[in-house]
Amino acid sequence: MMARVDLMGNPVTGKALKHFASASMAIIKESTIPAATRDMVMLRASQVNGCGYCTDVHAKDLAHGGETATRINLVATWRESNVFTDAERAALELAEEGTRIADGRGVPDEVWENAARHYDESELATLLVVVALINASNRMGVINRQVGGDYKPGQFGY
Repeated sequence: MMARVDLMGNPVTGKALKHFASASMAIIKESTIPAATRDMVMLRASQVNGCGYCTDVHAKDLAHGGETATRINLVATWRESNVFTDAERAALELAEEGTRIADGRGVPDEVWENAARHYDESELATLLVVVALINASNRMGVINRQVGGDYKPGQFGY
C-alpha cells in the first residue's frame, strides 16, 4: 500500500504541514506534560482512529523514550490495565473522549473534571491541543493511506 499523494511534495500542503509541525514542536519544547503521557495520548487517539502511520510513530517514540513494551502494548486497553498512573489515565480518558466526539456526546464534564484534578489550566489547554493535532494528523494519515512501519525515532529532528 502506498500513500495516495505526496503531501510534503506539494508546495501548498507542504507549507501548511510545516506550520502544523511548528505547532507540535511548541508543545514538545514548552509543555510541562511528561513526554510519555503526551505520546500515550497520541498513541491512543491513533489507535482509535485506525491510523497505522501515527500508531507506528508514537509507539516507537515511547519505546525510544524508555517506556516498557508492557505499558506501550496496554495503551490500547488502558481501562483494564494497572500500569498507568491516575494522571495518565485521566489524560488517556480525555484523549479518547475527545477523539470520539462524533459519537454525539462531546467530552462529558466528569471526564474534564477528572483531568482537572491532575493537570493545571495550562496543561489542560495543552492536552486539548495535543488531542486536536493528533486527530487532524490521523485523518490526514487515514485519508491519504499513510502506511506504518518505516518510522525511525528522531527522523523529524526531535
